[in-house]
Amino acid sequence: MSAFKRRLILSMIAGCTLLGTVAHAQTALESITKTKKIKIAIPTDYPPYGFVGVDLKPQGLDIDMANYIAEKLGATAELVPVTSTNRVPYLQTRKVDLVISTLAKNPERAKVVSFTAAYSPFLSAIYAKKDLNINSDAELAGKTVGVTRGTIEDQELLKLAPPTANIMRFEDHASTLSAFANGQTMTIASSQPAITAMMQKNPQINVDFKLELSQSPNYVGVNKDETALRDKVTDIIRQARADGVVEQLSMKWLKRSAKNLPVD
Repeated sequence: MSAFKRRLILSMIAGCTLLGTVAHAQTALESITKTKKIKIAIPTDYPPYGFVGVDLKPQGLDIDMANYIAEKLGATAELVPVTSTNRVPYLQTRKVDLVISTLAKNPERAKVVSFTAAYSPFLSAIYAKKDLNINSDAELAGKTVGVTRGTIEDQELLKLAPPTANIMRFEDHASTLSAFANGQTMTIASSQPAITAMMQKNPQINVDFKLELSQSPNYVGVNKDETALRDKVTDIIRQARADGVVEQLSMKWLKRSAKNLPVD
């Protein structure tokens, strides 16, 4: 076979692959509409956004939002538990259609994920026992800080922690909270709701807010090329905000208003 023919065949194969990818990208919303099913990544280790209830079923703000969006799409939600480290890869490999798992927007994620309108507030901070004085970033020097790998807290912590801070990364929120509760870390970088839930289970731990890391609302994550699905979900969320549904879910699970969410 001549070099020209080989190049021609390879070019045709590449073209067919590209066309297949584009065709798939254009049919995600169409497929959901046709099959009446949608796969949504949700957390199960991060109360009150997502956790396993006494009935062994997922519940929380993100789960309520996932089911709400599925209903508005006329589909049944297949809830897929994920961790902070695998939620974006699950989306990229199309194991799920949406990620509704405390996903904050940042420039790095925006390279591979499209974001809808914001649907819930999220406060990240440094917490420690009340008798440990931490009033500035510099006072984290020499202290162990527990954080879940790949989270917004992990990213923000890198910006402010001094070089001598001992950052201990865990693969999921449950492990991070457990390490702090057991005294494995002196401080913890986490969300206010997660800390509140931990204190309810472990009232003997006298925890106090120390330093704010960020105020970063949560968004639904969609594959970059799924513009039709992203736009449809964005419309659903905007209507839910206008109708008061988002506010109701925020007050139900976070005991905090969602009225200051950014206008997208």
